[in-house]
Amino acid sequence: MPIASINGTVIYYEIKGEGLPIVFVHPPLLTGANFRYQQAQLSDEFQVVTFDIRGHGRSGKSKAPLSYSLIAEDIKQLLDHLDIRQAVICGYSTGGTVALEAVLTYPGRFLGCILVSSMPETSDFALKTRIRLASELSRWKPTFALLRAAIAWGNADSRLTFRNLLRDAKRGDRANIRQYYRVSLDFAITRRLREVSVPVLLLYGKKDHSFLRYMRILEQELPSCQRYVLEGEKHQLPTKAAAKMNEVIRSWLAPLAAQVGHSGKRAERLRGRVPESALAAEAAEQAESAEPFLHS
Repeated sequence: MPIASINGTVIYYEIKGEGLPIVFVHPPLLTGANFRYQQAQLSDEFQVVTFDIRGHGRSGKSKAPLSYSLIAEDIKQLLDHLDIRQAVICGYSTGGTVALEAVLTYPGRFLGCILVSSMPETSDFALKTRIRLASELSRWKPTFALLRAAIAWGNADSRLTFRNLLRDAKRGDRANIRQYYRVSLDFAITRRLREVSVPVLLLYGKKDHSFLRYMRILEQELPSCQRYVLEGEKHQLPTKAAAKMNEVIRSWLAPLAAQVGHSGKRAERLRGRVPESALAAEAAEQAESAEPFLHS
């Protein structure tokens, strides 16, 4: 099992593929398994790094209370452990706020930032209410079980995916998960957005109405960003709109990957350096790797 002793705890991670590294950051209660489709579909061209935040999934508990700065330090030390000097960071929902914290704290370690259904602050009543409710439900075991099921179901594209997400969610530490929820209530990074020195991709669903306001804040404040709004989609893009999301990421990262010399096998095929047969064999392997997520 790929684990690393990181910053006073144990972090579970998975790494797949070669090329420009992308590290994915999940929101509270979920785990790195939420990015299984990104792992399967993008690893032909990129090095995909997923991990369970401390106190979540198969990572160890945290004695220190969870904070965005603590998680950002864990990410930096995980990259050190993997001997990755620079990477692109991608955060989903609350994980996007963590990604921004990491980019601002360790600007030299990141080449770009992808924010999926994310927010730089929690400033609307509806979102604050949902986070407070999740925090309160995390207090007691019976209500926490209901919360786990609700979050897993909300992010699942099938019953089988739901069972896999729920299985990993059950491994998390209730106190640490509650801390992750609580910190997002009062944390705001909006005033620091102009300090972000890397290009940023904003990815949102057209039907994710409450989060589109945060997209507009980010678009207004970030020095360099590009937005994509996916028609007909809601909040849960990594699982429910994976193909659309992954193609946008692939297209957006192509110039950056070429610039830093991480073109990936697909781009090398276009230049005649990788045979079609080799690429086809790898595509079949990737499809098989996604099977446990859908059918285990």
